[in-house]
Amino acid sequence: MTVKQISVFLENKPSAMAAFTDVLSKNNIDMRALSLAEAADFGIVRIIVDDVYGAMQVIKDAGYVCSATKVLAVAIPDEPGGLAKVIHCLGEAGINMEYMYAFTTRQKDVAYMIFRVKDNEKAVQVLSKNGVKLACQEDLAKL
Repeated sequence: MTVKQISVFLENKPSAMAAFTDVLSKNNIDMRALSLAEAADFGIVRIIVDDVYGAMQVIKDAGYVCSATKVLAVAIPDEPGGLAKVIHCLGEAGINMEYMYAFTTRQKDVAYMIFRVKDNEKAVQVLSKNGVKLACQEDLAKL
């Protein structure tokens, strides 16, 4: 159970992010989550959207370089220790996180995290076995 994350390369200059989000907005693409990592000359924007195929087309047509990656969207109880439980499950199973970021929804008492791991299938098995709820692409489109 994975979701697709779109990674987009942007120049690291004023208004580059504004221009990119304008493309999404003008084409009715709704973001669920966003992460921005930067280097001296460029940045990588990682987004989770409601319509991956449509967003990829719009982004490419606007001249951006992008790719799609399978990641895990994990529902975590919004309480102290909720994230720690998930991280411990993964660590104890020998699963290393490459990166992660959070996003919010309108749901009460639950937070969502995006996890990028090397072995999605193993992570899904471990988390499911430990009662951790994962979201699929369809779930995220409804949030």
